[in-house]
Amino acid sequence: MKSMLDKGRMQALAALSGTLGVHFNEISLLNQALIHTSFANENKHAGVMHNERLEFLGDAVLDLVISQFLFNRFPQLTEGELTKARAVIVCEPTLARHAARLSIGRYLLLGKGELSSGGRERISILADSFEAIIGAVYLDGGFAEVSRFVLRQLQDELTLVEQGQYSKDYKTLLQEAVQKHNDSKIVYEIIGEQGPDHDKVFQVAVCVNEQMLGNGTGKSKKEAEQFAAKEALVKLNIIHDKQE
Repeated sequence: MKSMLDKGRMQALAALSGTLGVHFNEISLLNQALIHTSFANENKHAGVMHNERLEFLGDAVLDLVISQFLFNRFPQLTEGELTKARAVIVCEPTLARHAARLSIGRYLLLGKGELSSGGRERISILADSFEAIIGAVYLDGGFAEVSRFVLRQLQDELTLVEQGQYSKDYKTLLQEAVQKHNDSKIVYEIIGEQGPDHDKVFQVAVCVNEQMLGNGTGKSKKEAEQFAAKEALVKLNIIHDKQE
């Protein structure tokens, strides 16, 4: 097996680092954040370390960054409201969506079986990798750097909290927006399915008055509908999905 950090891999990591907007002093931390257990298991002889420890750390750092932000920014919210808002922001679908937006899947190192079964698009793997990257950013640059990274990436969800929409999902927000026009009609339609029965990925399109405004993928129809509704909300300029 050639060196994990050969020229090609270093170029790929540099490209991802630019997309993330983070300069890594130790690029090997970013590399480790992208190594799935299936790849590490297939390369035990090379001493490859997977990303689960970084994921564990990133999960805790993410909770702290978001908790501190919500606590300072919204003094009027009760403990229960703060907990609900944080849960919406750091949930698996949200993290996976941002990982997909950043094209993290293309940089993942996966085992052959995971790769052939669509692991690069799997919600759980994307969300875990996003948390692992947070852990890597924290170890490499400290709390101030990881705070900037997290708050920049999750800006869209934080805006929903500011608007008082943290307890509502994207389908509800789209329904409320469309209801302003009494003759408007929303239809969700499955346009594709991938994978075996026990691990399917669904693709759903959402149409408003027969005009397709968004599509999304997920491990369940409901999850895919949420992603489709989110894309529709972006197109309607109700929310903004910034990639700064």
